[in-house]
Amino acid sequence: MNTSLPYLSAFSPFPKLLKKLVFVGLCSLLGSTTLYGQVRLPRLISDSMVVQRDKPVQLWGWAAPGEQVSIRFQGKRYKAKTGTDGKWQVRTRPLKAGGPYTMDISATNQITLRNVLVGDVWLCAGQSNMVHYMELHQERYAEAVAQANDLEIRQFLVPTATDLTGPAEELPGGSWKAATRENIGRFSVVAYFFAKKLYEAEGVPIGLINTSVGGTPIEAWTSEEGLQAFPDLVETIERNKDTAAVNRINREAQAVRAEQAKRTPEDQGLAATPPWYAADYEPRNWYPIDVPGFWQNVGLKNLSGVVWYRREITVPASMVGKPARLALGRIVDADVAYVNGVEVGSTSYQYPQRRYTVPAGVLKPGKNELVVRVVSYGWSGGFVPDKPYELSVGDQVIELQGHWQYKIGAVYPRNNAAPPGGISAQNQPTALFNGMVAPLLPVTLKGGIWYQGESNAGRPEEYEQLQPAQIADWRNQTGQPDLPFLFVQLPNFMDVDYQPSESSWARLREAQLKSLHVPHTGMAVAIDLGEWNDIHPDNKKPVGDRLALAALNVAYGRQDVVYSGPLYRSSEIKGDRMVLQFDQVGSGLVSHDGEDLKWFAIAGEDKKFVWAHAKIEGNTVVVWSDQVPNPRYVRYAWADNPRGANLYNQEGLPASPFRTDEGK
Repeated sequence: MNTSLPYLSAFSPFPKLLKKLVFVGLCSLLGSTTLYGQVRLPRLISDSMVVQRDKPVQLWGWAAPGEQVSIRFQGKRYKAKTGTDGKWQVRTRPLKAGGPYTMDISATNQITLRNVLVGDVWLCAGQSNMVHYMELHQERYAEAVAQANDLEIRQFLVPTATDLTGPAEELPGGSWKAATRENIGRFSVVAYFFAKKLYEAEGVPIGLINTSVGGTPIEAWTSEEGLQAFPDLVETIERNKDTAAVNRINREAQAVRAEQAKRTPEDQGLAATPPWYAADYEPRNWYPIDVPGFWQNVGLKNLSGVVWYRREITVPASMVGKPARLALGRIVDADVAYVNGVEVGSTSYQYPQRRYTVPAGVLKPGKNELVVRVVSYGWSGGFVPDKPYELSVGDQVIELQGHWQYKIGAVYPRNNAAPPGGISAQNQPTALFNGMVAPLLPVTLKGGIWYQGESNAGRPEEYEQLQPAQIADWRNQTGQPDLPFLFVQLPNFMDVDYQPSESSWARLREAQLKSLHVPHTGMAVAIDLGEWNDIHPDNKKPVGDRLALAALNVAYGRQDVVYSGPLYRSSEIKGDRMVLQFDQVGSGLVSHDGEDLKWFAIAGEDKKFVWAHAKIEGNTVVVWSDQVPNPRYVRYAWADNPRGANLYNQEGLPASPFRTDEGK
């Protein structure tokens, strides 16, 4: 069979067809050129956006080189001409709060933006505790979610994006959404309640630009220019610009993971026929175990690997035929959950709370089997205590704490550590600034709120320099040298230590506290809002509220607003006692719970700290111990988790942890 193309003679109809195709192709090319010349806007400048009031607003975009761009907004016309790079920028007159308005932007084409508001625009950034959105905390904030109808509170959610080679010009996506019942689920909890309190206080639209990524360090959010004082980071930035080298390192890490996978023992639960999660599997030789609990605390010593859990539950007919909610607290490290042989959810790392939806039709009246496959590399796997473990449909709840059964699926050898990750772009210096902040510039802002620090807790000394550098960098990058910058001090977390001790989390909080020396900054103390067993505490509304208080004072100039808890100022030695003075005492110092002050420690020159007595006298705190007749130093709430620390002001704001022996 001859599959070659037929010979095209002058008498063939094909030449006419080819001419037509060539003509259409040329038109397409010309059309593409025309489209290239048309005015384009960054995704941030779009329908439903909020722009900053009372300041000249920066608008920008692209068109053909040398093209005239015209903008009409609020009865004014602004003009710009693109440079050789095709970029244009317009600076409006200061705008009064209001809206909704339309904005017309034209060159060879015209774009009309609708539903534009003028109010206050806040950049909301950080790691997972800024990321955490309302849907993840809908049990606590069910009423707020159900009643959400804040049309003048809007969020632009910046998609996760990294760039190791330099600042990106545009975002990969994103749009403005109002805080309605339909959209509220994806609003940052902290940012939403921050905005809501500001809206109630100021009565103007609030725009939130949410650019945050879980598990990321502060240096990833700072520009290359802003990190020039850190030689090691500059060296890493230069290395990462070599894409070939980065790819090589990641290929090598992938090869190590592949080799390690070959040595990993087979999971007997998955290899079995049928597998242990299957509906028709008949369990044999399973042993009792309590949930919640960690393996080493329930009789499983030196275990790293896979443990299967199962429990039979009885489901009433009233819960059948509807979607159910399965709450499995937190699990260390990874898990897959099955109900009656159907996979209903999985999580690959330990920190998220497990909230899985069981589809309608999976549950059946009477006996049901719940199976959870748990994988841990760290010798401490299991179910975290003090978390909800339940299956629910509406108001009907089946508690899941208590007796389960377990069976070992695989035991990993001691040398089978967690596999190497290679170079994770989102953890590299400048990478998130390049991908998620640079494309927002030169946006005009009211200020920024920042909730981060967990990923830098192991490097507190460096953070002491990195946070002021980041603040200076963002002010420089936005062209706003006095940009208000508000941040959250890390909450209490991990085990409560009942002896005075050192703490990297306390040291990181101290580094954050020192950033208050930078002008136009404010800090929300959260030492009373954490959870010992969850790096993502559920009680996030007070964080947003306290940030808003700081904003009202720092950004809005409301000097009558008490916006901070007590901050240590100075101390003096009086005999066998130390007297501490504070700023931000508000209406006076108090013990928040009415009990004796807790978490004060005192030491002499030897710096051997012991627990101390402490009492409030006026606006001072007097500290002493019979064990330290010649005191020199005091610490307060100096621990990973000083749960119950109770020094507050009368406005209900907690004192920041501190020490007087820093640098001595």
